[in-house]
Amino acid sequence: MLFDTHVHLNADQFFEDREETIQRAFDNGVKYMVVVGFDRQTIPLAIEIAEAYETIYAAVGWHPVDAVDMTDEDLTWIEELASHPKVVAIGEMGLDYHWDKSPEDVQKEVFRKQIALAKKVNMPIIIHNREATEDIMELLQEEKAHEIGGIMHCYNDSPRYVQSFLNMNFYISLGGPVTFKNASLPKEAAVEIPLDRLLVETDAPFLAPHPNRGKRNEPSYVKLIAEKIAELRGIPFDELSSITTENAFKFFNITKKP
Repeated sequence: MLFDTHVHLNADQFFEDREETIQRAFDNGVKYMVVVGFDRQTIPLAIEIAEAYETIYAAVGWHPVDAVDMTDEDLTWIEELASHPKVVAIGEMGLDYHWDKSPEDVQKEVFRKQIALAKKVNMPIIIHNREATEDIMELLQEEKAHEIGGIMHCYNDSPRYVQSFLNMNFYISLGGPVTFKNASLPKEAAVEIPLDRLLVETDAPFLAPHPNRGKRNEPSYVKLIAEKIAELRGIPFDELSSITTENAFKFFNITKKP
């Protein structure tokens, strides 16, 4: 059994075949998923999908690329949604210096506010990081994010940062890039991350793993990611899938369904 800890089934790319995509995941052993909402459009649908399936959950937050659009009312709305029984984390949040829609200072302010909100409602956080690792580490430390813990989502950074995030009570989640031929960093990290802090995800519809790179990603492909990590670590696939699934249950405080 596998747990896709980060998927965007609420994306437009799944509009026409969402139910079939979910069933395909179930049929391939991906029994649990967390659908991540990150703005006014995607959050309601994330919760709607989670309500419709017993083993699908939701995370709610505000993406750093769109930080400039977030209002105080949006923050209050996210806080209210945190009490929903199928919401298991706040995020994705963080910093993204690749795109320049939202100035860095605005991104940092919105990031700090969401960490404070997560601490208020006592929920873990999901971190989006693109070209901003040092600033993210500094901000997490300043805001004492270790008190609630979180996930470094779709980790694609140097393994030298792994221990710093572990020390802050974070799990590390690996996605499609770990299967890419020339992606050395996630492969190195896949071996360095302690098994009891490792998670797997697709980030679908983005970052489809090999051999589907460049196509639409979907949650059933998390099996390809787990198989690659098991290969890199030299352990059986069943062991890797069991460990990462139990880690996800623990992190999201989810009880396995009978």
